Amino acid sequence: MSQRLKIKALLQSQQTEIDVTVKGWVRAFRSNRFIALNDGSTNNNIQIVVDFENTDATLLKRITTGAAISVTGKLIASQGKGQTVEVIAADIEILGDSDPEKYPIQPKKHSLEFLRENAHLRFRTNTFGAIFRVRNTLAFAVHQFFQERGFVYLHTPVITQSDAEGAGEAFHVTNFDLNNVPKTDTGEVDFKQDFFGTATNLTVSGQLEGELGAMALSDVYTFGPTFRAENSNTTRHLAEFWMIEPEVAFNNLTDNMDLAEDMLKYVIKYALDKNADDIEFLTQRLTEEEKQKPQNERSDMSLLEKLQFCLTHDFERLTYTEAIEILKESTPNKKKKFVYPIEGWGTDLQSEHERYLVEKHFKKPVILTDYPKEIKAFYMRQNDDGKTVGAMDILFPGIGEIIGGSQREERLDKLEQRMDEMGIPKDELWWYLDTRRFGTCPHAGFGLGFERLVLFVTGMGNIRDVIPFPRFPKNAEF
Repeated sequence: MSQRLKIKALLQSQQTEIDVTVKGWVRAFRSNRFIALNDGSTNNNIQIVVDFENTDATLLKRITTGAAISVTGKLIASQGKGQTVEVIAADIEILGDSDPEKYPIQPKKHSLEFLRENAHLRFRTNTFGAIFRVRNTLAFAVHQFFQERGFVYLHTPVITQSDAEGAGEAFHVTNFDLNNVPKTDTGEVDFKQDFFGTATNLTVSGQLEGELGAMALSDVYTFGPTFRAENSNTTRHLAEFWMIEPEVAFNNLTDNMDLAEDMLKYVIKYALDKNADDIEFLTQRLTEEEKQKPQNERSDMSLLEKLQFCLTHDFERLTYTEAIEILKESTPNKKKKFVYPIEGWGTDLQSEHERYLVEKHFKKPVILTDYPKEIKAFYMRQNDDGKTVGAMDILFPGIGEIIGGSQREERLDKLEQRMDEMGIPKDELWWYLDTRRFGTCPHAGFGLGFERLVLFVTGMGNIRDVIPFPRFPKNAEF
């Protein structure tokens, strides 16, 4: 038997009249003569031509939608429309039967909600095949971008004592018997008896540990799972998601913006080059979906145009203060069209404001800098005005904020003062403060929620559809 060849390679092959073996899952079996076979290497099926007259009837009955089969035969130029080559089957082997009455992924359109309920099988649809091939490419491109620039990939801990954001939305980690939790004399949980001897949680960010690495290795990045126990059911939130977090010694805010812009353009271009077929399919899918929306809710740009939009424009850079003035004077604000009106300086910007700046005002991606310190985290470098910090957010069309970052506060006295103001216990972060005591230097970094990036590049509307097995309130299935 010849070695198995992937369907994508066969469809791209210039060779014909050769013996091949293909394996995959049956998408459809028409007239007991043509099998549409797919192995996940591409959305395109290869057509298998079956000699109906000379094939065992029992075998034919077992070729049903969802079944896994192996086919050996001759690759020939196709006479039919829609494919360049097809396989004339000489031998068919059933590798795994499928019950056609019970198999949920039938050759018809399924709702995304239905497919979420069948997340264990949704990979077999064209939409999710395309999404997860693009996700794979983006992940590879992220690593390649940083590796080409001499960064060190740092594995930061999943279990930690710290809450980097100070938001208190962390999942607790324990090996206590929850029916018999040990208590202190005062009735509190006695964490000294727990596995780590102290209260611990799943990480919300690898940033603080990333900074420790940057203070010796200069250029580091993390790329790993993070967790937020936020009771949110929006289309933009997950309880488990992946974060990309570079930290770079000796970088200032401008360097940080340059790195983030370069990275986004690099990975988007890589996906466009590597997954052209998948992105074309997802563009058509989104175009059809947009037609179902009311005219005023439709996007001005196709998915492909949105991606090119981010590659062809230099990102507009302006301060939060300048953005507030633009928004305050904008037509939607004056006509009270914003759900959250812009009252003045200090307002925390919402997605509708961010998208207005990108899509209507500047018509290009935007980087906002120098936010009020009250609405940003304790570790961001305080500016000389005493009111703002050296923060940066990158805003994209259709999605709003995609990256958040800052120059980090390297001055010990300023950092301690800010922690005191925000009620963050210094004794718990003594190790973080040590980096400001021993050889401190200016440094900067940012965080990119990987699913936000995949959401943008695939054009999907719900973040639960761009991670293989979504975790959200009341759901940890599969």
